[in-house]
Amino acid sequence: MDSRRVARRSLLAGAAGLAAAGVAGCSVPERPGSAVSADPAPGRPVATGGRALLMQFAAHPDDDLYFMNPDTQRLLDAGVPVVSVYVTAGEHTGKNRVKGMPETPPDRAAYSSARHQGLRQAYADALGVDKFTAWERRAAPLAGGRSAEVDTLTHAGRRVELVFLNLPMHTLRRYMAVPALWEDRAVELRTHLTAGSPVTRSDGYDHQRLVEVLAGLLASYRPTVVHTLDPDPDIQTGDAATASRNSEQPGYSDHGDHTAVASFTWAALLRWVADATADGGPVPAFTVNAFRGYYNRHWPKNLPPGVLAEKAAHLVPYGGDPSWDCGNPSGCGDYGVGGDRPLTNWKGWVRATHYRWPAPGPAVAEEPDGRLAAYGVLGLRAVRWRETDRATGRWGEPEDLGGGPLAPALASAALPDGRLLLFGVRFSALSGRGGANRRELVVLEQRSPGGPFRAWRGLGNPERGDDRGRRIGAPVAVTAPDGRVHLFVRDADKGVSTRVRTPDGTWGPWRRLPAQGELQDGLTALIDATGRVSLLAAGRTAVRRWVDGSPAAPLPLAGDPVAALPAPGPDGVRVFYRAPAEGRLRATGGQAPAFEGYGPLAAAPGPTLLGRDLRGRVQLHRAGRLSVRTRGAVAVGAPVLHGGGAVIGMGADARPWVWRP
Repeated sequence: MDSRRVARRSLLAGAAGLAAAGVAGCSVPERPGSAVSADPAPGRPVATGGRALLMQFAAHPDDDLYFMNPDTQRLLDAGVPVVSVYVTAGEHTGKNRVKGMPETPPDRAAYSSARHQGLRQAYADALGVDKFTAWERRAAPLAGGRSAEVDTLTHAGRRVELVFLNLPMHTLRRYMAVPALWEDRAVELRTHLTAGSPVTRSDGYDHQRLVEVLAGLLASYRPTVVHTLDPDPDIQTGDAATASRNSEQPGYSDHGDHTAVASFTWAALLRWVADATADGGPVPAFTVNAFRGYYNRHWPKNLPPGVLAEKAAHLVPYGGDPSWDCGNPSGCGDYGVGGDRPLTNWKGWVRATHYRWPAPGPAVAEEPDGRLAAYGVLGLRAVRWRETDRATGRWGEPEDLGGGPLAPALASAALPDGRLLLFGVRFSALSGRGGANRRELVVLEQRSPGGPFRAWRGLGNPERGDDRGRRIGAPVAVTAPDGRVHLFVRDADKGVSTRVRTPDGTWGPWRRLPAQGELQDGLTALIDATGRVSLLAAGRTAVRRWVDGSPAAPLPLAGDPVAALPAPGPDGVRVFYRAPAEGRLRATGGQAPAFEGYGPLAAAPGPTLLGRDLRGRVQLHRAGRLSVRTRGAVAVGAPVLHGGGAVIGMGADARPWVWRP
């Protein structure tokens, strides 16, 4: 990062020449304080009702296809309208390369147009119509007098809107792009003009204006599900040449535009909630899922062949072909991505889909009167839903527990007296422009079983410094037979750090578990058959395990987080997992039931198994019978098991659901 700041000084000296490269001007505003955010105190009203709508924020045309699918396609197939916002023009060097053909002269306006045409082709195909179907294209007004191209296509009651903001894309030789807009107080950018677009005027953006525009789009569309990229990618070691070859920013496992756009999106979400609640209005009801980007290259692939083939197929119409007659003079797609290239690209981005905070949700507890209570993150805040009556599956209105802004990962642990602890990751600072960017673990403790809660309490961070502290993962916790609560979190070194609460409520210091190589996020914690605390994590070469904090024998490699149950035998657990790029379920200690699918798994004694089938539907294997959920609001994220028979998850309408097959 420092080398680019040095380069900036020379760039600023030639401001006149930069205007042609997309720079509006340079000034030095005041150093920012904390980002605008709603008061984290509980008790606010929470919005209810409203039709399900997915809104996703991408840095480049194709980020949604590479990293957010198949989740996007599953929601679209279920009839959920989709709005995709592309922050950069995707203009890169302006060269739309065709393998085996001479290079054409750079034309950024044409290349951006070709990529936008590719997106229209891909989403037309996803809607089930001819890929060359004409879209409605218009220039739509934005906050501050700016405008964006909005393309709309509807078919059979389903709807897709594509919103193009067209800010400059980062390249190795261009500092003045979206990452600089996030990091630097002295940067203002001008948008690119895309060939053939209904937008014919370039607009200027500084940091605050982009946050306002994104927040304005959120307030206008009012999504119930938001997809973002990863604001805090893993730290990677290695030389700059390797990072460049992998299209990654120096030191981190992702493209600089991905990180900056994700950070802007989270800042806009904070702003939307703050604006909506400023005069006592309700908290907007939405869930968030953040997706890893170039992380996919570094870890075992987790999509089985059928799911991978479907995902890769959506990139074929996006990539297009120069021989197509699509009606766009600037090109019919991003030719370097067409054909079989998503599958043959050695970087392997398409072969996996990973969540930034892979935590099942919501957390579920049983009230003293037998009703279920579900706890989740809604509008970046913790909320509680209660069943209206025992075993009805109908939920009351959400109760705001505050604590925000929270990442979409809420863990829980029950104390011996029946009280509940909730754990989350808080965005305690998200300023940009040289300001603080900080994460912390927080806990909410219940006063009495089923009752109210105490104030939120910070548990700090196992890492020193904000940059390393941003890399922490989704928390998991378990209560041991002696009443101690063990909290675990993946840390910046891709290992595990832990903190323990004694029965009297005192928390010990953070400490690191003995290293066992680099681990993926998505930890599994349980009490094994002998009463020991067992922790499992899918690693780079094996599933790693600790027993009471000490390393145990590794287990076979898995592509996703694993599920485990207490079981007799020396290990004390039985582990269920899928090998990389496999749909078949495997298990330690015996043959696994037939339970083909992909994604996260959950297990309860029996065994009862919960997961997704190859079509993305929630499925349950219990007592030798396989059931598939085919009714109700389409599921988002990973559901949970309660009591071995009830499945609780979140719907695309931002409401929980219960399924008792």
